[in-house]
Amino acid sequence: MDIATIVGIFVAFGLVIASIAKDIMVFVDIPSVLIVFGGTIGAVLICYPLNQVLGVVGVIKKTFLFKLDSPADIIARFMDYANKARREGILSLEPLLKDIQDDFLRKGLQLTVDGMEPQAIQEILETEIAYLEERHQTGADILATFGTYAPALGMIGTVIGLVLMLKTMNDPSSIGPSMAVALITTFYGAVLANLVFNPMAAKLKNRSKEEVLIRGMILEGILCISKGENPRIIEEKLNSYLPPKQRKTQG
Repeated sequence: MDIATIVGIFVAFGLVIASIAKDIMVFVDIPSVLIVFGGTIGAVLICYPLNQVLGVVGVIKKTFLFKLDSPADIIARFMDYANKARREGILSLEPLLKDIQDDFLRKGLQLTVDGMEPQAIQEILETEIAYLEERHQTGADILATFGTYAPALGMIGTVIGLVLMLKTMNDPSSIGPSMAVALITTFYGAVLANLVFNPMAAKLKNRSKEEVLIRGMILEGILCISKGENPRIIEEKLNSYLPPKQRKTQG
């Protein structure tokens, strides 16, 4: 569970709700909800295929639930693999494959154990990383598109409300509801864009960078093992992915 995401949502929405708590029902307007939510979803469906838009639900989960090995764990794991391969041979890693949960790491080690050339392994795994980045970018782009269209639909709702208000200026009783649609749609659009969609898109981009970093470390470690490099050299290469203060050496 990503605590920062949870805390951010509670703080952002909590303060907004607290500021309007006394008159919160004034901010509930069904026509405004239909214009902003329905219009935003429709606009995004025009931009992207249905399966990609539906897949954004799984993307949103990554902003709340995210599990990734730390760089330190990756380095320690590869030190074990490298030392074992150096003492007992590369085939000694094969029994370990069944216990590896990371598909990317397991695939890389399997290719190494199978005796594939390092260059071929690199090409295969770099392709995996490239498509991983592309999938993440698509998810972030869809969320950013939601964030772009929500305020725009809010403005459309405002125009609708103003038109209705101006059309019925001779009836004072209709001015209030029309003005509510005009202003609340802008409020809904701004809240959705700035407290939900745009922050989630930014979080997903950060998640992607973290995962690509880990994948890059795994790729480097696998290539080093496939080339039979010294474990100490492997450690130094993997440490180079980290800031100096985070670098550790195995005792």
